[in-house]
Amino acid sequence: MPSEFIVEAEHAGARLDRYVASLLADLSRTRIQELIRSGLILVDGQAAKDAMKLKGGERITVDAQPRPPLEAAAENIPLEVLHEDDDVIVINKPAGMTVHAGAGISTGTLVNALLGRGQSLSRAGGDELRPGIVHRLDRETSGAILVAKNDFAHARLSEAFRQRAIKKTYVALVQGALKGEHGSIDLPIGRDPARRTRMTARRTVVAGKSREALTDWRVISRIGPATLVEVTLHTGRTHQIRVHFSALKHPVVGDTLYGAAAQVLVGKLALPPLGRNFLHAARLGFAQPRTGAWIDIRAPLPFDLREFLRRLAAASGESSGGIDAALAAYL
Repeated sequence: MPSEFIVEAEHAGARLDRYVASLLADLSRTRIQELIRSGLILVDGQAAKDAMKLKGGERITVDAQPRPPLEAAAENIPLEVLHEDDDVIVINKPAGMTVHAGAGISTGTLVNALLGRGQSLSRAGGDELRPGIVHRLDRETSGAILVAKNDFAHARLSEAFRQRAIKKTYVALVQGALKGEHGSIDLPIGRDPARRTRMTARRTVVAGKSREALTDWRVISRIGPATLVEVTLHTGRTHQIRVHFSALKHPVVGDTLYGAAAQVLVGKLALPPLGRNFLHAARLGFAQPRTGAWIDIRAPLPFDLREFLRRLAAASGESSGGIDAALAAYL
């Protein structure tokens, strides 16, 4: 049965989602926001937004229906295949696509798309929501992702990741002018205790709270108020590149979660928002699980990122031709 509450006058000015969260401790704020957006939390019988400011006296109805069970269902979603053999497939994942279902997301994922093309996938991971998945990319990160077709390949690739025998190289645009032409960032990473959606860099490893993380970088090009870099990961921590460059006070362009400005300023000119993080998994190197032959995959830089670089170069009075030439060595 739905629950009903009358907002007391002392809570006037409170946000709807925060007010409901204070009343229903068994529901997370994220789940409350999902219920609001699904029309399952009403204010005076009407749908509302989670940021709605209450005035006092409203009748709030909460129908806390359970989430529908998640499943890895086949969907007809086109994919760009960079490499495929009997054991593995490498996809050029677009920005905005989640790798597998979770946290209220059940459709439009990479796994849904793979199943939609009739793809056989490993089940060695033991999770029915993520067949074939041996590593992940953030939702807003584009580029090469490696998927196992069978359990043999999954086991071999998982071990290669543990041994750090798989080479992952990214291209990122970061705010500001990095000092020097190359460098390393050796800062452990753990969950941010104040904001659970974020990770944070620490000075030392804290048992149970952080893990070692190592990132190498090299400048590709300096463009106005930003630096285009090649980034090589030696560990695979959540949000590693984003956290490490944020710790240097050079956040990835577009990454407002980790301190990037909403828009890049060139003098007094504000470029249109990129709408995503400027982070692309450009190269992936690995040994074929069955034969051991080395495979080196390159993922073309997406149009939106190339166009942003051209706009940035033009606003900075620079030629985009030099940037294209510099990128050619990486992509």
